[in-house]
Parts: sequence; C-alpha cells; structure tokens
Amino acid sequence: MSRIKNHRYLTLLATVLVTFSLILSGCGSKTEAPKTGSDTPSAKVLKVGATPIPHAEILEFIKPALLKEGVELEIVSYTDYVRPNLDLDSGDIDANFFQHTPYLDSFNADHSLKNVSIANVHIEPMGVYSKKISKLDELKNGDTIAIPNDPSNGGRALALLSKAGIIKLKDGVGIKGTVNDIQDNPKQLKVTPLDAPQLPRVLQDPKIIAAVINTNYALEGGLNPLNDSIIMEDKESPYANILVVKDSRKDDPALQKLAKALTSPEVKKFIEDKYKGSIVPAF
Repeated sequence: MSRIKNHRYLTLLATVLVTFSLILSGCGSKTEAPKTGSDTPSAKVLKVGATPIPHAEILEFIKPALLKEGVELEIVSYTDYVRPNLDLDSGDIDANFFQHTPYLDSFNADHSLKNVSIANVHIEPMGVYSKKISKLDELKNGDTIAIPNDPSNGGRALALLSKAGIIKLKDGVGIKGTVNDIQDNPKQLKVTPLDAPQLPRVLQDPKIIAAVINTNYALEGGLNPLNDSIIMEDKESPYANILVVKDSRKDDPALQKLAKALTSPEVKKFIEDKYKGSIVPAF
C-alpha cells in the first residue's frame, strides 16, 4: 500500500512540474514590441515651439537622447516671432527655442510676460544679402535696404549697417536704434522695416537692393550665410539663441533635461559639422 501511495505521489509531482515548466516556457516565448515614444508610461511629453531651421533641426537631433532620459519631445513649428511667446505664456507649449535675449526682454516688457531663458544654445550671425550687388560700396543714392520690423532685430540690423559705415546712428542708441535714430546717411538710403520671414523673398523685388536677414530665415530661403552674405556679424555677437520657459517652470526637471541636452558636446559637434560656421555654438 505504501509503494502505491509513493508511486501516486511521484506521478502527481511530475505532472505539476511539467505543467509549471510549460507555463514558464509560454511566458518566456511571448514577444512584446519595445515601448517607445508615447507608449512609454514614464516618458514626460514636452511641447517645444521652434522655427524650422536650425532650431527644429537641432531639437530633432536630441530627440533620441532625451527619450532615454524619460522625456518625449514634441516639436511645434512656427514661422513667426510672436506666437511662440504667447503660446508659451498660455501653456499651449512648454518651451520655445527661436529667439535671443534682447528680443525676449523686449517682448516680455511689451506683453507683461514672465518668460525666462534657461540655456544659451547657438549664435546666428545676422547678415546683409543682395541679388543685385556684391559689395556695399556698390549701393547707389536712394537705394532701398530692408530690415526686420521687430524692435530688437531692427535695432540689431541698423547696428550692423552702422558698423559697416553705410549709415551712422545717434550716439548711445546701440542695438535699440530705429530708423529715426539714423544721424548720417550719405547715400540717402531708404531703410524699410518688413516682417522678418519675408526678407529672403523681397530680394527678388527690383526695388529692394539689399536686406538684413536673420540666419534662420536666410537658411529657410535657400541662402548660404557664409557664401551669399555681403557682410555678417562676427562670432562675438551677443545674440545667443536661447531656450525659453515660463519663470514658474524654470526648475522643472524635464525642462532642465532639455536644457542639458541642448548644451551637450554632441549638440556642439552637430552644429559645427552641419552648419559649418554659419551658426556657432554659444556654450
């Protein structure tokens, strides 16, 4: 009787072990697709507003590295300099990357906003471009030069023209100058403020002899800053393009990870290799 019981016991034990083994085997053979992007429960989604070139390109470059840090980047494209700051203030986006500090300061003052910079990323030297002349001394009396119509970039453009010697601004106005601050204009040039995104296109206008254009819009317009500009700001330009967030979120861990990624050695090399001097790292 004892032997029969032992036999039954061993048979039952073997059955249990085989069944358990099959269960483990079935679980082990199950294949799950790797979770990435929005399928990753732990990923924090950040919406970042940016103009297409070079800002969105740089953001695209850091997407994989950020995802490994638990941050999923969603890039929102803008083609103007107004909506990105307003949308940041309203919470439609978490950060923006398109502007420099003088523009941010001016916009904050004009709209009573509290947006702040948390990283200097790169410098886009502003340049003078033309389809009609190759040197500034070819400008004739009464020729028209277009500049950006927003205050900070307009003042910056006038400062560049003044440094080049084709106009002279009143003493002390610096980058805050307007067309009304032109003190000396030997060739009676017509300086015409226009929307910054339009400037590459107006080079085709027979009435516009030259235009002072931000590098991002020059690149979008198919212009090569190093080859096509008549003159450019030097690399000591103080106009670093910055990552901007609301003041109340400047210490947000996800936004700090974004700032760190944008100022990494990998991004520095990417900027140097891709833009070859037309855009310069600012860190």
